[in-house]
Order: sequence, then C-alpha cells, then structure tokens
Amino acid sequence: GAMKPLVPFTRLVSALCALAFVGTVSAELPQLKLVNAYPNLKLQRPLWLEQLPDGRMFVLEQRGTILELPKNAKGDQAKVLFDISGRNPYVKDEEGLLGMAFHPQFKANGKLYVFYSAHEPLRSIVSEFKVGNNGKVDPATERKLVTIERPFWNHDGGCILFGPDGKLYITHGDGGKREDPFDNAQNLGTLLGTIMRIDVDKPTAARPYGIPRDNPFVGREGARPEIWAYGLRNVWRMSFDSENGDFWAADVGQDFWEEVNLIVKGGNYGWRPREGFHESAAKAGGVLTTKFNQPEKFIDPVIEYPHSPAGAAKSKFNKHGHGLSITGGYVYRGKKIPALRGAYVYGDYKTGTVWAFRQSGGKVTEYGQVIAPNPIRFIASFGEDNAGEQYLLGFEGRGRIYRLEAK
Repeated sequence: GAMKPLVPFTRLVSALCALAFVGTVSAELPQLKLVNAYPNLKLQRPLWLEQLPDGRMFVLEQRGTILELPKNAKGDQAKVLFDISGRNPYVKDEEGLLGMAFHPQFKANGKLYVFYSAHEPLRSIVSEFKVGNNGKVDPATERKLVTIERPFWNHDGGCILFGPDGKLYITHGDGGKREDPFDNAQNLGTLLGTIMRIDVDKPTAARPYGIPRDNPFVGREGARPEIWAYGLRNVWRMSFDSENGDFWAADVGQDFWEEVNLIVKGGNYGWRPREGFHESAAKAGGVLTTKFNQPEKFIDPVIEYPHSPAGAAKSKFNKHGHGLSITGGYVYRGKKIPALRGAYVYGDYKTGTVWAFRQSGGKVTEYGQVIAPNPIRFIASFGEDNAGEQYLLGFEGRGRIYRLEAK
C-alpha cells in the first residue's frame, strides 16, 4: 500500500505540467493585421501563392496565369511564367485555373503541375507542364494526368500540392448542384468528392501516373485506387503542417455548417449524410438514402462554424461566430508572431473574418477570431512562404496579397 499516494501525486504533476505547457504556448490567440505585401501590383483574382526554395514567389490568377512576383515588394511588374488564359478556363465563379504545384525537384526538372477547368464537356484537368529555356512554361509540353468529368459547373475543388512524401495530392468537389444529387462523395467508384494521392514520377501502361502502393483503397473492388480520403463536399484549400505533417482541409458546407478536417488515410468525412458534426438537412428531411453503405465510419471535423448567429447555439463552438464559405489555411510555424505559433489559421470568403485554433489530438484547446470581419475582402486563399510566414489572398480591389502581422 505504500505506493498508493504516488498515483494522485503523479496526476497532479502531469496536470501542472499541462497547465505550464498551455501557459507557455500562449494565454490567448493574438490579434493580427493585414499589410498589403505588394502595394503597387495589379492582380486579378489571385488564388494561390507558392515560393520556390530559391526564394522566388509566384501567384496564380484564376483566369489562367501564373506570375512571378517582383523581388522588390514595392515593384509593379510581375513576370508571366504560365498562361492558358486563351483556353478560357474561367467561365463561371468556381471554374478557372484553380491550382498549381511545383515539382519537389523543380530546379532540376522544370516540372509544374496545374489544375484547370475545361468545357464541352465540362471537366477538370490536372496536367504536367515544363519550363522551357526561355524561363516560361511551354503549353506544348502539356502531359494530361487526370481528367475528371463533372456534371455541373461548381464544386470543383482544385487545390493540388505535393505532400512531405513527394506524392501529389489533388482535391475535387462532389460535382456540384445541391445535396450531391448523384451521391458522389460517398461513392468510392468516382473521384468526385475526394482527396486523391498519385505518384507523378511513375507513369504505368495503364495510367500517366503511378498509384502509391499504400493508398487505402488499392485492391478494393469498385474503388478508385487514387482516393486518399472521401465524403467531402468541396475542399477549398488543404495544407500540410510544415512541422509535423498534419494534413488539414477546409470543407465548404451547404446551408448550415462550415468545417475544418484533419485528413487521415482512408477517412470518410460524412458528406452528404452529415454536414459538420450534424446530420445533414437532406438526411433530416428524410429524403436521403445513400446507395453506398461504407464500412468506414464517418469522421467528424475538428471545428465547425454556422452560417447564422442562430446556428451557434447548436454547436459546441458557440463562441466562434459565423460565416458562409470557409477558406482553409495553414498552421502557423513562422517566427514573427510567436503568440500564433502552432495555431491553424483560416477564414471566410464571404464575411472576410479570420480565425485561428489550436488543437491536441484533434480536440480544439483554444479558438477565436484573429482578424475582424470585412466583407469586401473575399478571402480566396491563404499562403505560406519558406520561413513559415503567412499571407492572405483576397479579391478586394480585383486582387491583393496581404501579409499577416501581429497588431
């Protein structure tokens, strides 16, 4: 019996350590401000920001161009790296040149990957292009990797990025309209409503890319082997935590809930039976039958927020505030804002609010607004540079790139 008193004592010590740890992270999330990073640059609908290891910074514009940003932030000239605006990928709001990713060995191979919309028939295309000797991407070098036919013009997803594993991750929405009428997101037989993972370096006889052997649905009958996660409505921005590799995706909701998900291999994120932590309106109305009863159980988001103040009472995150269309961001790993370190930063396209949260094991420990709402911002994307500092891309005044700084 002499050992018994030690148990509560060790519990007390661990409780105190936990408190001390929370204290050292930050008592509360800091308030941030937006600083125009390129005040003299004219941009149109900037959607993605990427920095190469050599320091060059690039921005993607929805109408079909990728620009190299001026080295001097006061500069007013951007160099064109890539231009398919002549193909008119941007016809309606959610279409266009939507995603770009430089190959991890870009310096050696000059390979660039893009996601863009095509028409007649409606489809989304992920292609590889190469930079020519003139330093520009030659459209003639196009190698189409993935073509996804889509039933409607919206919910195209369009975010592509290389993971820490060197594989290319691609997200595509459920195909559009309302309530995912074809039940695509629960159907492992389609790439709609998923995050895919492919190997761009290993084309096979069957496909212009390789299927990584450890993809979760390899060998399952009727399932597309490209799928990494599914049950997603329209992931608008995904990112890997540059420190620990956590994979984050923000999924745009329908009528009630916006959500942030921690993506795991093979995960089913519940759309359309579920929206956020809740049974979806379609399910509640009794009209929803899913043809695909998946053996995997639905994974709840890490955090959600409602479309109206009235919805907040139904959520465990009732102090969050509301919005209408989530834009996912990044876990902050920079040096300039110590009080923000380790927090995932995200915003709302329509309200222009920016929030952040910290989590441990998928449970939110702290959350709050870090930048006040401003509806003219139209937050289209966040960006992260090599140093881990963050940016916000908005359609305000046609298009701006802001730096996130401590207030």
